[in-house]
Amino acid sequence: MLQFRKNYFLLALLLLCIEIFIAVFVHDRFIRPYVGDFLVVILIYCFIRAFLNTSVTTTALFALLFAYTVETAQYFNLANLMGLQDHRIAQIIIGNSFEWMDILAYTLGFLLILIIEHKPEAIS
Repeated sequence: MLQFRKNYFLLALLLLCIEIFIAVFVHDRFIRPYVGDFLVVILIYCFIRAFLNTSVTTTALFALLFAYTVETAQYFNLANLMGLQDHRIAQIIIGNSFEWMDILAYTLGFLLILIIEHKPEAIS
């Protein structure tokens, strides 16, 4: 079940760096809210695939459901309920507002994973 895949690990690191850059430096109305959400599903997927020998579909679905769960937590203001409303890092990670467009962005990231991974020249 454990298997280290360098390509997925490096891609996960690259995506993490992009996500951090977006969170810290980008304050617009498109890239930060939507591109970041689109990429986070791919980031989670790549991180899992870097260490676990799991199927593409199962891993992609887990990443998508994880993102949906975080978005649902935002709907219920989980950060505030946990007393983390004044912690910037918690607000960035958990978020503080539910958006249907975020659900769409996560879903599009999931679909891109499936499209790329089911091509013959996909990352292995």
